[in-house]
Amino acid sequence: MNLDQYLRRLPKVDLHFHLAGTLQPRTLFDLARKNGVDLPTWDAEKIYDFQDFYDFLDVLERIAGCIKDKGDFARVSYEALRDAAAAGNLRYAELFFNPQYHYPQGISYMTMVDGYIEGLEAAEKEFGVVGRLIPSINRELGSGSALDMVRDVVNHPRERVIGIGMDCAEYKGKPHLFAEAYAMARKAGLRCTAHVCEDNQTLEQAPPSHVTDCLDLLGCDRLDHGYNMLADPAVVRRCRDCGIACTVGSHTCIASRMKKRWDSIGKMREAGLNLTIATDDPPMFKTDIGQSYVTAQERLGLSATEAAALALAGIEATWLNDGEKRDMRRSFDAEISALTQKLQVEPIPI
Repeated sequence: MNLDQYLRRLPKVDLHFHLAGTLQPRTLFDLARKNGVDLPTWDAEKIYDFQDFYDFLDVLERIAGCIKDKGDFARVSYEALRDAAAAGNLRYAELFFNPQYHYPQGISYMTMVDGYIEGLEAAEKEFGVVGRLIPSINRELGSGSALDMVRDVVNHPRERVIGIGMDCAEYKGKPHLFAEAYAMARKAGLRCTAHVCEDNQTLEQAPPSHVTDCLDLLGCDRLDHGYNMLADPAVVRRCRDCGIACTVGSHTCIASRMKKRWDSIGKMREAGLNLTIATDDPPMFKTDIGQSYVTAQERLGLSATEAAALALAGIEATWLNDGEKRDMRRSFDAEISALTQKLQVEPIPI
């Protein structure tokens, strides 16, 4: 076994994984035709080419508009886990979905969440990969819409729905505006995360102070992205000292930004931040969880031991309970030990 194979076969978690961003082009085209949605192109090679971050967000919302009924939602979540399990030995994922993308089409929260759960259950039964759900606030729609969405989540609890998140253009919905929505979620026992300090937005649009607001005002248990915090060493030290996990995306919507992304991830790692590698929107960014680990090894110069440690650290960043984490770590340890022997490197400490 070579290092590339080893990295792809490592058991993994993915904690930053948008369901609307998981559709392979063929699935997107099938659903668009079925539901009468026009797309900007029907060329599979070009459908996921973006001019900039905001063009990407527009396409993502258009994709969500192709998912209409319970069966569509089930297909999307099933295929997301199926593909990730096959491509990179994914074992567990916490998947975002945006109810506010679908409300304007008259689709109820129950239709989407129960459809997604149906697909997750089928994938778990068939492929042994476990999925949990994180409804995500579209910050661009404001605090009132966010409250309505979180109220839906709280009033229709599902065991597989474990927290809330927040995404879209950061400068259009700064974290402090959503304190009430997050308080409602926390009161209901949901965990909290938020996209913050993304590197495809400027420091003015996504400043390090937003990280502080996510911690102090939103009560976030985890942060998605976080790269722009590097501009404020005090914020970096705070995140390091409290150990909060940052889910960093291995790929971006604009390929030319990859160097900037990995320079930031490298600096975050050197600063001692708690990082977990994620795919974000895998087919849209032309990656998968296996390739993400290969890219991490190439960009950061990771040894096999360090890559395995990264996979194990991802377990601690999940929102599983202590017993589930313990069981998953035991399973990962055994599999990593067997893989390490095939690679003929020093055994990973267990």
